[in-house]
Amino acid sequence: MPPQLWGGLECTVNRVHDHYRDQIRATGHHDRPDDLDLLPDTGICALRYPILWERISPDDPARCDWDWTDQRLDRLRQLGIGVIAGLVHHGSGPAYTSLVDSGFATGLARHAAAAAHRYPWIMDWTPVNEPLTTARFSALYGHWHPHQRSERTFWLALLNQIDATRLSMQAIRRVNPAARLIQTDDLGRTYATAALRDQAAFDNLRRWASWDLLCGRIVQDHPLWDRLSAFGFQDRLRAIADDPCPPAIIGINHYLTSDRFLDHRLQRYPPHSHGGSESQLYADVEALRVLEPPPQGLEGALREAWARYRIPLAMTEVHNGCTREEQMRWAAQAWDMAERLCADDIPVEAVTLWSLLGSSGWNTLLTGEGAYEPGLWDVSGGAPRATALLPLAQALSPPRDRPLLAGGAGWWQRPVRIGHPPVTRPAPMKAHLAASQPRFSAPPLLICGATGTLGQAMVRACALRNIPFLLTSRRDLDLSAPSRMAERIEHIAPWAVVNAAGWVRVDEAEAAPDPCMTVNAQGAIALARVCQDRGIPTLSFSSDLVFDGQQDRPYVEDDPTSPLNRYGLSKAEMEQGIGALAGRHLIVRTAAFFSPHDEFNFAADVVRSLAQGGHFVAADDLVVTPTYVPHLVATALDLLIDGEVGLWHLTSGTPLSWADFARRIAARCGHDPARVRAVPHRSLGWAAERPAYAALATRRGAALPPLAAALDHFTLHLPPHWARQAA
Repeated sequence: MPPQLWGGLECTVNRVHDHYRDQIRATGHHDRPDDLDLLPDTGICALRYPILWERISPDDPARCDWDWTDQRLDRLRQLGIGVIAGLVHHGSGPAYTSLVDSGFATGLARHAAAAAHRYPWIMDWTPVNEPLTTARFSALYGHWHPHQRSERTFWLALLNQIDATRLSMQAIRRVNPAARLIQTDDLGRTYATAALRDQAAFDNLRRWASWDLLCGRIVQDHPLWDRLSAFGFQDRLRAIADDPCPPAIIGINHYLTSDRFLDHRLQRYPPHSHGGSESQLYADVEALRVLEPPPQGLEGALREAWARYRIPLAMTEVHNGCTREEQMRWAAQAWDMAERLCADDIPVEAVTLWSLLGSSGWNTLLTGEGAYEPGLWDVSGGAPRATALLPLAQALSPPRDRPLLAGGAGWWQRPVRIGHPPVTRPAPMKAHLAASQPRFSAPPLLICGATGTLGQAMVRACALRNIPFLLTSRRDLDLSAPSRMAERIEHIAPWAVVNAAGWVRVDEAEAAPDPCMTVNAQGAIALARVCQDRGIPTLSFSSDLVFDGQQDRPYVEDDPTSPLNRYGLSKAEMEQGIGALAGRHLIVRTAAFFSPHDEFNFAADVVRSLAQGGHFVAADDLVVTPTYVPHLVATALDLLIDGEVGLWHLTSGTPLSWADFARRIAARCGHDPARVRAVPHRSLGWAAERPAYAALATRRGAALPPLAAALDHFTLHLPPHWARQAA
């Protein structure tokens, strides 16, 4: 049988010291019951959904609030979508317990009994999500409560979670004897240099511990028996082995970071990767970033799990926090892998599209505020906005034509995956041969503007992301000559067109308004009209200079335009003309570009001037929102792939004057900010009037990474010759 399509909402409630982080609140699902009405159109037949102990009875086990859960589970029943109920998800329980508390297991079992009595129709349960991973993060590495860092507390936390699972399933089966345990954990393989073979061997044994315990396998002849017995856990091991609780389905959560490589040669890797055991120091990095040939990955993990247990499998989290086409490729390849394994008589019951509403903060391991990653929907604007993952999900089961960019090799299959000096992995010779890449034949993305900052940035992004593209110059496709556009578009037959061309010289436009208007407005509108007639989406770029700067708050997408200069007028007319068309047209307003890949931008001028030992002059009476070009094009491409239309504001999000921006650049690049000289903008001799306050904000979501992160990235990628000028 083919696999089923499941879904999951990132629902972690984890504790860091005395602060709880709740992913259901972070994504806004807590206040949006209507999110569930989006599911019937996805093809998803079952949903991993929280009935979390921390949310139901956070203060007192005798005081339970079921209202929120009642409403949502009733709605899922009405929609005919099955529920896989989770009771603790990377948590340590409410404040009155913890993973190392002797009452943790019996406490969760009481909660499980109450949940089963309230929802006796639920067949599938995951009392504790990823117990091994949670024990590592909470009791071995100290990231989460109770912030312990010893091997004994790690095993104690794991055994408490295993007992909690066993006792919870006993309580649930007293209500529903047919209830199934779907036990999840992250499963990767550890690789290592010869000097660290023992550490890798231990890691590769420990990764099975959750399932081995539940299946009653850790008995006296098990390799872990003596190790755990040395910590005094013999009686607990015997009790578990005498009354095991094997899963009905083993849920494999595997990420592109799950396979690890340990290397004793610390000098080959950045300091943040350095760590080790009590006896050895080593770097711990993603195996995918260093091994050649690459590690076994998800398919290898599934085959290993089936060979070990002969219990049906499910991919219970399929998610890639990356650009949109790479998210689609990972999900599509996981589905194809499941079908391939089923054809080999390895039962993969389901593929779970994870983080349907996205997740927040996992780049900090949920220890602090962090980045948001979209899923099938992007909720960064406050309401769910469908991404290109939704039509992909709809194309999986039953099979239909997939979105164009769901094909092709993912970054994990291309040379770009290597991020450290490569290490040869012992493997059969056939594994060392170049692996065949997924077949990928697609029409190109047409990028207009071969010489400009945006055009070149789009090229870099598409090359990095394995998006076929064709870059045209003015000679190939001249926006001032609309009569030839249709012929060229017909010949190229792109899947979308990015207009990154145009007049960019703001002050020169005052003396030459007609050429500026011809290219930026008339030519851009003509190009969009040609594309509209052929059903081709477009992406165009506008500017903060469409505003007059009279507001005392940042401008949003629906604020009226009132440009002060000819360049702004040309962009405002472009927006109005394209906005009046009926096709699929996306317009991104942005501002104050900076990039390490372009010689001619404000930030580059700041770095070069200060590197030469001089001062830098900048206006202190004009407020803008600087925009980091690599982040801009990455998000704009995602929106284009998602099929978004209309006006969007994309900036790095911090309003500040040009002088303050220059000071931030100086400080981040190691120069004295006092060498930035602030002046009124009228003293700079500009011909075009500028708005005093042109900060941009958005009502639509899709925020770029913050300015601090942009400056970090900018500094990291500065061309060496800019810095050498200081010598």
